[in-house]
Formats: sequence, C-alpha cells, structure tokens
Amino acid sequence: MSNDDMSTQQQIRLLTLAEPHDCSYLPNLKANSIFLDSQQPPSWKQYSELSRMGFRRSGSHYYRPNCPSCNACMSSRIIANELNFKSKSFKRLIQKAGNLVAALEKPIFSSSHYDIYEKYIQIRHKDGDMYPPSIEQYRSFLLQQTEISFLFTLRTESGQLVSCTVIDVLDDGLSAIYTYFDPDFSHLSPGTLAILMLTQYAIERELPYVYLGYWIKNSQKMSYKQRFKPLEVFNGEFWQPLTDEG
Repeated sequence: MSNDDMSTQQQIRLLTLAEPHDCSYLPNLKANSIFLDSQQPPSWKQYSELSRMGFRRSGSHYYRPNCPSCNACMSSRIIANELNFKSKSFKRLIQKAGNLVAALEKPIFSSSHYDIYEKYIQIRHKDGDMYPPSIEQYRSFLLQQTEISFLFTLRTESGQLVSCTVIDVLDDGLSAIYTYFDPDFSHLSPGTLAILMLTQYAIERELPYVYLGYWIKNSQKMSYKQRFKPLEVFNGEFWQPLTDEG
C-alpha cells in the first residue's frame, strides 16, 4: 500500500503468515491474517483509515483476518449517538451502577490492574489464547505506550477497580482493544457497562463510532455485540447495518 493510497507521507508494508493456523472461534477451520510490518508502524491517520478498512490492533500488531476459506470475521462498530441508552436492560444496568466513577488512565503497569486481569483470565477465559496469564503477556498485549492509547476505567467511589477497557482514540471514534473486569462485580454486568460508558464518552467527545472488534455470526463469544444496536459491520468493501439475521 503506497503513501498515495493512505494520503500520508509514510509508507507501510502488508504481510501475511506463511501457514494458516487453527481458528480460535470456529471449529475445524483454518485462520490467517494480513498484518503490518512491525518495523513500520502506521501513523495515527493511517491507523484510523486502516480501522475503517477492518484492521485491528493487538499489542504492537495491526492486522485483519485473511482466512483461506472463510470470511466470517467482520469488523464491528457502534453508531454512538444512535445507541438506545433508554432500553429497559441498559437503563436498569446504568441505574444499578450509578455510583461508579469513569476515568482515563495512562497505560502503565499497575499491580492492582494486573491482579484483576489475572483473576479475570483465570476465572472467565481458561479456554482462551491468553491462558495462563503472565505479567509479560499483559504488558505486551495491553500496555503499548502510544499517545492515543488509554485505560478507560470504572471504579467504585472508594477507588476499587471494577473494569478496565484498553482503548485507542482514532480520528472518527474509540477503538476498544480489550476489556477485563473483577469477576466479583459480575452482578453489575461490567463488560456491558464498560461499553455503554465508553459509548457515552465517545458522544461527549463528538466521536461518531466505538469500534468493538470482530463480530462472527456463529460464535457464541461474539453474540453479545448484537445488543449494541445500531451496530455496523464491515463486509470487506463497505460498512453495513447488522440485521437480526446477521
């Protein structure tokens, strides 16, 4: 992809893995990705444009699925100012968590944050790629030091960490990289609450979208994203509304 393609002075290189690997979301399928050369990270404008083309960031890697026999992974985003915060379930959840305090924090290592992350992975995601958790993995995955990366936190009035969403601020929205939370607060649905509060923050900053990562129709792990309507998905060429039929 040339500098003319990206309307910037910086060139980037797109690569792909030599061999597909087992898919983490759909059984009996192979997965692969297109990713940026890590020696040539994108500028902020390039990253924003790449996000509109279905790319995501994970640690220092910027990638988009490029699977040999499947196109089920579709990048998704909430249209922030159209989200219905007054739906019964969302309104009840926001009221129940009314005393929580939202804030932005710098992406630096904190033992209190890591303790919650470790607890979250061990209890909620023993079958995932991030198990078993480690400090090195946590740092490389979630604590990239960039000017546009932050930790969006929800805490109790006493300062106890409830949830943390690692975010990137793009030119048209917020990209939610990953959310972890204290399982002891599961009664507050902290994952859903974090997305609601993050969407409210995007509205306050006059940013139209919250990018949620990939939606996969036949993956139970991804089904929660359908709750945040209107949701758009990228079909490889353009963004379109996600319908009830998928």
